[in-house]
Amino acid sequence: MASIGREGERGELKRISFRDAAGKQQSLRLGKCSERAASNALAGFERVLEAHRVGSTIHPDGVRWLEAIDDRLHARVVRLGLGVEPRKGAAVMTLANLLDRFDAAASVKASTKAAYKQTTDSLRAHLGEGTPLASITPAHADTWRKAIAEPVPVKDDDGTESTKQLAPATVAKRVHVARAIFKRAVRWGLIASNPFADLRAGSQSNPERAYYITVESIRAILAACPDDQWRAIVALSRFAGLRCPSEVAALRWGDVNWERGRLMVRSPKTAGHEGHAVRVVPIAPELRPILQDLFDRADPGTEAVVPRLRVGGAAMNLRTTFGKIIARAGVKPWPRLFHNMRASCATDWVERFPAHVVAGWLGHSPMIAARHYLQTRDAHFDLAAGVGEAAANPATNPATLARPSDPIPEQPESETPENQAALVGSGVRCDPVKSEAMGDTGLEPVTSTVSLWRASQLRQSPGQGRV
Repeated sequence: MASIGREGERGELKRISFRDAAGKQQSLRLGKCSERAASNALAGFERVLEAHRVGSTIHPDGVRWLEAIDDRLHARVVRLGLGVEPRKGAAVMTLANLLDRFDAAASVKASTKAAYKQTTDSLRAHLGEGTPLASITPAHADTWRKAIAEPVPVKDDDGTESTKQLAPATVAKRVHVARAIFKRAVRWGLIASNPFADLRAGSQSNPERAYYITVESIRAILAACPDDQWRAIVALSRFAGLRCPSEVAALRWGDVNWERGRLMVRSPKTAGHEGHAVRVVPIAPELRPILQDLFDRADPGTEAVVPRLRVGGAAMNLRTTFGKIIARAGVKPWPRLFHNMRASCATDWVERFPAHVVAGWLGHSPMIAARHYLQTRDAHFDLAAGVGEAAANPATNPATLARPSDPIPEQPESETPENQAALVGSGVRCDPVKSEAMGDTGLEPVTSTVSLWRASQLRQSPGQGRV
């Protein structure tokens, strides 16, 4: 039912290994102890397992063992969820303790920490801050997920009641964070197993909020921008695929290679991943004149391409201001304003260049690009169906542009000697080839099966065995 495991160079560290009711491997670490002490612990612990399995009270031998062990080992037994109650006066690890510890240990950006807080707040509200960690079960995890996915009543500013529901991608993100929190609790030794481990998350992509912004719409928006810096923000997002505001704010004039038409982009989001802190993207023809105007009008000594984003708090109001610019241009607003401009850039690029090249320019893998950025446009359907403007003018549609390929070098023509007579008689004589008719067995080596088949054929009369 349970067994003793040994760790350390000499096997001085002991543990009791067993399988829980779900069949998962669990262990109770005993620490450094003798073989005799480990055997006594195994005998007492098996009494606890037996009582939990059959739903009875613990045998007196198991009770005496629980009373004899120290508080630290007793707390480990409690965390295994075998029905053992904590000792009176012993510190009980609660959900609030775990969430506070997770928040303190998280070494992430402020925006990521804010996203974590949305998940921890919902866990506190649904499960209760004072709930002991050992009492949280997979059933609690299921009810929490159902609760965050259901619509909730809200009141608008004018007092009108309505319902609000989280998008499936948001629910999936919160489930991923909750699983990570309780996985950390298992690693810290606070609980024996993760009650959120098997909780279904779903996809974090949200195709319902995908929107392709045409070049014509961007031109109208650029004309409505109040200054060169705003034009650069829009153009860098739509024609260079930069994340806004993080990557746009980090861009400096020293990162612009005018001669080769390239931008060196620093990505705070992927800086923690090896080899993804910096990437190089092309300067599109639509972007170059906007950057050139901004550079010509920049104050001497200015390093940042968009200085306003380097001012504290300026990036926090981008969405509101950009929404006003879109309205001034007479363009219908779209969801996820900056993300969809980057996604539209990715969609244009992937129709002209290989997927791995586009993924490198965007700063992530081709799988992530396909899941979160690439979009299906109406022009794709029109072109395939042979209807609409895309089919009438295929040369002007990016979806019909062939991807550039490496030129095939021309093979030089073989030179013909001026005096062909010099070649007469210079050939090498070949050995004569003996021509014989192919046998009935063909070119394959003769096997026993083939030999038997051929013998049976020879025994038949000339008129037999033929159709």
